[in-house]
Amino acid sequence: MSDYAEFGRFLSQQRELRGMSRDEVARSTKIPATLLAALEDGQSERLPERVFLQNLIRAYAQVIGLSADDAITRWHEIPGVAKDPETLPAVLEYRRKSRALKTLLVLLAAGAAGAYVFFVVMGQLPPPWGR
Repeated sequence: MSDYAEFGRFLSQQRELRGMSRDEVARSTKIPATLLAALEDGQSERLPERVFLQNLIRAYAQVIGLSADDAITRWHEIPGVAKDPETLPAVLEYRRKSRALKTLLVLLAAGAAGAYVFFVVMGQLPPPWGR
């Protein structure tokens, strides 16, 4: 039995524990029931490309009340499923912090420039072009 089959069985069991049918998940996610069947049955050859499959797993997990991140982590544990470095939590966190720092620096620079202009206009500081 493949690891995809074990992953599919896990998803199926989680869905059933929550009392949901495959058709309910298909209606809620707008994912064809045949594709959900392939996912739950571990038929990796019938599954779409990586980016689509990752989004499918996220949508499936959210609808049945399972953590999408946990489901993706389990999927990444399947041998042969290469982790996309762009979606690793450490990479995403680094990017988020980097954007936050850049935003903070821009806001500080804008605030300092605004304060300088304010004090020049109020006559508290000499204008940069002289008097």
